Amino acid sequence: MSAARSKARTRAFQILFEADHRGVDPQQVLADWVARAREPKPDEGTPQVGEYTMELIEGYVQYARRIDDLIEQYAVGWTLDRMPIVDRNVLRLGAYELIWEDGVPDAVVLDEAVEIAKEFSTDESPSFVNGLLGRLKDLKPSLRRDES
Repeated sequence: MSAARSKARTRAFQILFEADHRGVDPQQVLADWVARAREPKPDEGTPQVGEYTMELIEGYVQYARRIDDLIEQYAVGWTLDRMPIVDRNVLRLGAYELIWEDGVPDAVVLDEAVEIAKEFSTDESPSFVNGLLGRLKDLKPSLRRDES
């Protein structure tokens, strides 16, 4: 796991979280973050947005409806709208990367999603995230076939 990739995933999660929280398109939030980072004198706390963060957001947006359907289908006892906002967006990001980013080992995707859940969510969230993404990992070959 590279530190740069971990940071990119965290940024992508934060963008998805903000978009979900505000009820706006993730690409709009991404554009806002990029614009703020490119200001002549950005605030000290302004996060830089790297290529991989952009790839993750654009990839998620491309498959957002399918990802939400999968999460809803396999999250036993939870509907998407009842799920904590942090968990919902960690799962969205993890599901996208797991199913559609071929260059990233599945174990890395799961580990990184669990780490984000540990940092930003409740004590129960890491095992919930790990369990649901683990199920999607096991189903990945059939999920990819369903796309064609």
